[in-house]
Amino acid sequence: MNKSVPIIQLGNPMLRQKAAWVENIQNEHIQKLIDDLIFTVSQANGVGIAAPQVAESYRLFIVASRPNSRYPDAPDMEPTAMINPRIIAYSSEVIKGWEGCLSVPGIRGLVPRYQKIEIEYTDRNGKIQKQELTDFIARIFQHEYDHLEGKVFLDRVESTEELMTEAEYQQRVVKESK
Repeated sequence: MNKSVPIIQLGNPMLRQKAAWVENIQNEHIQKLIDDLIFTVSQANGVGIAAPQVAESYRLFIVASRPNSRYPDAPDMEPTAMINPRIIAYSSEVIKGWEGCLSVPGIRGLVPRYQKIEIEYTDRNGKIQKQELTDFIARIFQHEYDHLEGKVFLDRVESTEELMTEAEYQQRVVKESK
């Protein structure tokens, strides 16, 4: 049975560590972790979650874009486990967009990210996948990839003036987009 696992918060040293390579994808613990991450990200109204966010130092994250209260305009996609992911190439175009994080509750930041990336990862069945991601999905991937490198979105915000509370974001930005 899948269960929601506790999400660690900013200040926990695990969020600042580089995650370990997943050696055995078919390992029972890794497969259960994937299921628990998918369940947890859904319960938390997230669009992505990385293993280090639940105190598991593995190069594994879930991209699970779908409209929800935190991201009402998110595109809908099937939750996808990305194991040992890497960015192969990226566009020269960088776009700033608002991001939040389940490990940094209550804060949003305007974060510059590559608009288009070419990626490679291993899926939960052990197959190598290559994809080109753009816009919001590319943003999710880069955000989660940062977690594997011991970074959080606050590290990428260019000015503290580009931060706001979640409540202000919901009131100003989400309301304006409707």
